[in-house]
Amino acid sequence: MRRYLRVYRTFFVSSFIREMEFRANFFAKLFQNLVWMAFTVIVVLVIYGHTDSVAGWGKGEAFILAATCFLMNSVFFAFFMSVSEIPGMVRLGTLDFVVTKPIDSQFWVSVRRFNFDQVGLLVAGLVMVVLGVSLSGLSPTLGQWVAYGSTCLASLAIFYGFNLMLMTTGVWLVRVDNLWVLGDSVMQVARFPLDIYQPSLQRFFLYVVPLGFLATVPARQLTRDADPGHALLAVAWAIAFLAASRWFWRFAMTRYTSASS
Repeated sequence: MRRYLRVYRTFFVSSFIREMEFRANFFAKLFQNLVWMAFTVIVVLVIYGHTDSVAGWGKGEAFILAATCFLMNSVFFAFFMSVSEIPGMVRLGTLDFVVTKPIDSQFWVSVRRFNFDQVGLLVAGLVMVVLGVSLSGLSPTLGQWVAYGSTCLASLAIFYGFNLMLMTTGVWLVRVDNLWVLGDSVMQVARFPLDIYQPSLQRFFLYVVPLGFLATVPARQLTRDADPGHALLAVAWAIAFLAASRWFWRFAMTRYTSASS
């Protein structure tokens, strides 16, 4: 464990040095992310300027839901941005150097680069959660906050597992650099509460395709009473996605023959 922590610290420091070498680009990306978040906030304000509730969600609750999506996106792209580089590594042959290193290759391709321009979005997302709680007049208990945090971590694990499996297909398909857009589109759909769908679709997004766990279920832990059943199901989905992505990565590495083959 200490060895991996030392390796990650090296990754983190090198990522910071890289960002500081291109400061204009760093600040431009940071500004772009904040503008996108501001646009989302404006959309929520415009919608709730004409109504008090959408499928039972008030303005403050909608803020919490949107903030949860931003938190998931910002944490994933901050810590696991390098997952999206897997197809490029396959095509250029740089994955050859990773699989021969005396370290777990999945660890390497997952956390090789820390994306610092997401830090501002992460902080803004936390502020939005607090603002949403305030606007809703809610007073979440400690148990609700714990349930919210645990389901957010579970949703992050689900999102990571999904994206890792998606990008790992690059071992066979090679030219799939833009597949990360599919993962981003999934999160964009998750911005909408499950309550807008018919009951059958709600069950589908909970028990078949766990789209509802990316934002709606965590947000409900604050906006409604904490639901231990859904929290446990979120953890179960997270374990399943982590296990599946681990198996798929190891399977892909047994089929990987390097760029020169």
